[in-house]
Amino acid sequence: MARATRAGGVGRTVILLAVVLVAGLACRDEPPLVGAVGRLRLSAPRVDFPATYPGTTRDAEVRVVNGGRAPLDVTWTEVTAPFSLLDALPVRVQAGEVPVRLRFAPSAAGTYEITVIGTASDGGRVELVLAAEAKPIPECSSVKCFTATFDVVLEQCVESVQPDGTVCDPGNSCLVEATCQAGRCKGRERACDDGNACTTDVCHALDGCQTVPAPPCPGDGKCQVGTCDPVKGCGLKPASDGAFCGPVRTCDSADVCVEGRCTRQDLPDGFVCASASPCQGEGRCKGEVCERPGTVPLAVDWTYDARSTGEELHDMLVGPEGDVTLSGFYAYPLLDAASESPVRSVNSARRCMLWNDRLLCMDLPQDGTVSLLERTTGAPRWTFTLSQARPDFAQRTLTLFLARLAVMAPDRLAALFEAYPANGPRDTLCRMYFLVVLDAYGRMVSAQELTDPLLSECNHPHPFGLASDSVGDLYVSFSRTLNVGAPLQPGSPTLLMAFSSDGVPRWKKMENFRAGELAVVNGLLMPEHGMQALSTGDGAPVGSIPQEFGRLVATREVVVPSAPGTTVNPGGGGSTAPTQLTGYGLPALGPVWTYTLKQGQSLNTKELQLATWPVGEGLPPETLVLTTAVGGNNQRLLVGVSAKDGSESFQCPLSYLPRSSPQRLELAPGGLLLMEGASTCGECDPPFAESQARFLRFAMPGVLPAQEPWPGTFGGPGHGHHEHGVR
Repeated sequence: MARATRAGGVGRTVILLAVVLVAGLACRDEPPLVGAVGRLRLSAPRVDFPATYPGTTRDAEVRVVNGGRAPLDVTWTEVTAPFSLLDALPVRVQAGEVPVRLRFAPSAAGTYEITVIGTASDGGRVELVLAAEAKPIPECSSVKCFTATFDVVLEQCVESVQPDGTVCDPGNSCLVEATCQAGRCKGRERACDDGNACTTDVCHALDGCQTVPAPPCPGDGKCQVGTCDPVKGCGLKPASDGAFCGPVRTCDSADVCVEGRCTRQDLPDGFVCASASPCQGEGRCKGEVCERPGTVPLAVDWTYDARSTGEELHDMLVGPEGDVTLSGFYAYPLLDAASESPVRSVNSARRCMLWNDRLLCMDLPQDGTVSLLERTTGAPRWTFTLSQARPDFAQRTLTLFLARLAVMAPDRLAALFEAYPANGPRDTLCRMYFLVVLDAYGRMVSAQELTDPLLSECNHPHPFGLASDSVGDLYVSFSRTLNVGAPLQPGSPTLLMAFSSDGVPRWKKMENFRAGELAVVNGLLMPEHGMQALSTGDGAPVGSIPQEFGRLVATREVVVPSAPGTTVNPGGGGSTAPTQLTGYGLPALGPVWTYTLKQGQSLNTKELQLATWPVGEGLPPETLVLTTAVGGNNQRLLVGVSAKDGSESFQCPLSYLPRSSPQRLELAPGGLLLMEGASTCGECDPPFAESQARFLRFAMPGVLPAQEPWPGTFGGPGHGHHEHGVR
């Protein structure tokens, strides 16, 4: 029994060794497994190529997968154009996966889709859908002296300069024989002459040659006043007897003209010894005293109450003939509002401004379009749409609308467009900005996206200031916002950007204060919330004042900032009652005069305006700084201060029952317009959004907007933007 058992054990051992040996040989030779099943799959059943343009390509990849352990033989249907294979589809697939690169190369615009079928040797089947879109190549609007074509690789309009001497359209009726010179369209100035020496012949960028009254001929200051002959031009004639001609002007002794000569005389009773003011008649001598009648309050001769009509109107524009446009945050503007037949616009607009004697309104309409309108009818002179002129901008944005406008010159308009990025949510705080320069006929001079790290932050960066200088260069102030929804409140720091009149970037810098409006005077850039003036040439600090510039006004010799503590916001200013205005000399910015109100009076608005007021025959009108104040018994006053020396010219009571401090002041020929009663922030943007304000006009015969250096759209479109009649 024992032997038999051992013999059986040896036999089993031999058999096991044989099995192990065979198994080892099988591992080395890898013969096919009998009965194994292959499984053909694709990494994705559908490939959608990114959209492209004819003449370009888009590549993608798919993986052919064998999920089994035995190789598969596969047959495929044809891949047809515009799709192609960069790698052949595998006809034998081992276990694992095979990457296959695909290409979409369209030759024409359209939507394409094909299905490729793979059939495996084990009977398995897969379908691969290839889909793509070829977009039409956009047409780019060529700008002056450049040819613009759409680069399908860069996916944007690319400009190439035209040869010098190429005939071009300058977009300005005052330039003739224009040709391209180094990428700029230059021409010869049109000569305008009506043959009358007593008129000024000017050329209007849109309307061509025009004739306007000439400035008064100067006198000699010694009892000879200027006169004009249509043939000979300016000359002199004796001043009227009794005209003041020297420094002594009391009733018992005065320097006055007699028969063309300056003499010292005792003035008779009834002699006019003081000029009239808007609210007070002439002073006349009575003995040694120059007696003046009492002041008469300035009365309202027109009003429009948006609260009573239920309209959100809170901005006003006054045209050169005194016509009034009222607008609001996406409200429908009222054109020629003070006339007997006002016109309601068919489109909404936030704010309006003047250019070439016509009307420009923001967001009229709201699709990246700006139009030049006739002031009294609203009929468009021309219309520009950014999405049509730059389709590459439109494709990258969800929506386009106007953020700010600024006049740079009679033939240069800056339109700053705001956009939501494409493929993002509508409630995003990310923004894109495009600066477009247009000529007088609404044709594009240049267009560019503005870029900076601050503008890339998704906190609704916003342009709170936009202004130009006397040579047409442009300045923008951006900052992040502190809130969501209009009106937007600026934070800090401020990004300042400078551009040439053709939109070429010049310089940019950051400043550590919140953004606001900008003023440009005599080569100095003065931010609303800054105290440091900057050079318009390079942004370098130039000089400073001990207060914020605020909403300043300026002549050629002096700048006058808003009084510290004043505001235009509802609820008033700070705890102190400001009583002084200070004039700072140019260019050094040292104080040159200070005006102080009478006891018990205080300034009650940040608003300032420059006006001219006649002072006598043969004398130039006086330039005044106008603002408002509060006196005893809550009496509202219009205050006129000489811009030259800070002396008081007049204080006129205003006859109305106020709802708030004055929030807008504008001047018309012979009148003052005031807006008040707005209920939201006026130092935000858009100012006073969604308020229902009241507008009033006070008759002031003789007052005119001052023809002083034009600081641009200071105070925002719709405020402080009177144009020079003659450039």
